[in-house]
Amino acid sequence: MKTTLPAVLLILALNVQAQRSTLADPQTLAFLQRFRQDYASALTTGEPAKIAQHFADSIRLMPEFQLTVWTKANATHYYRDFLQRFRVTQFNSDVMEVMDLGRMVVEFGTFTEILQQAGNGKTDTLQGKYANIWQRSPQQPLRLTAQAWNYSHPVQIAEQLVFRDVPAVNMAFRAHVNVNDPLSFELAAYNGLQEKVVTEHDPVRWNQFYSDDFLFFYSNHPAYKGRAAITAFLDDHVKHLPVFEKLDIRTDRIEDLDGFVIEYASHTAIVRHGDWSGVATGKNIYIWRREKNGILKICRGVAMYDAGL
Repeated sequence: MKTTLPAVLLILALNVQAQRSTLADPQTLAFLQRFRQDYASALTTGEPAKIAQHFADSIRLMPEFQLTVWTKANATHYYRDFLQRFRVTQFNSDVMEVMDLGRMVVEFGTFTEILQQAGNGKTDTLQGKYANIWQRSPQQPLRLTAQAWNYSHPVQIAEQLVFRDVPAVNMAFRAHVNVNDPLSFELAAYNGLQEKVVTEHDPVRWNQFYSDDFLFFYSNHPAYKGRAAITAFLDDHVKHLPVFEKLDIRTDRIEDLDGFVIEYASHTAIVRHGDWSGVATGKNIYIWRREKNGILKICRGVAMYDAGL
């Protein structure tokens, strides 16, 4: 069968997209290192303004337990209330990966923080994972456009990590992107299949959404990296899932980045287990990568519940 020139060019373009480097340059890495130092210093000295100076105006915070916090003003409010409720006696972070995706730079890592409650002096040590997404612009330095984090273990003080005076939104109940172009259609189709796979507790098909080098930050678990780790996680995870009466996964923002796609999504789950039933919502960020064969695979992901389960 004869292959036409346009078809050859398309195949080559897909290969280039899948293989292009995501390594950050030394200047970007140095900037991120300075931010990590400033961030730790701001937390331990109780100075939220030092963090807020790096925020984009439209930043979204996606913490575990807390609903999504939009805008620089509200994100600053969140950190101010956090540092009034807790004294951070120690904060350390370790970078796992930095992905330079052109308009966006994404950093994944782990952290340990020791919190002392202002009211009673009780101390708690929390360990977790984070994803910071930076926006690049020719007119200004990198600006933090999203922060997401969860914890690597059950958290006893989950209720105290909810700040009800901070304006926040449940993205599962908000408007989502219209399915009006090939990429939004593709993601909607994947999410529709994912709903079916999860509700059927099917780890084999679930596993096929992910790349062989998938890095996953899931609540109450350590970071998982690679096919073997994800397979073992899913095989065990489905054994503990409740019955899903309804699962709705939808996308509210898509960043198309030349071979990579950042998807901001949420879910609503109506579940039951024995005599118990409930409704839960959550949020996540997935980075999809266009593989050599043109198929989208999730290569990085972080997921957070909106409340403790």
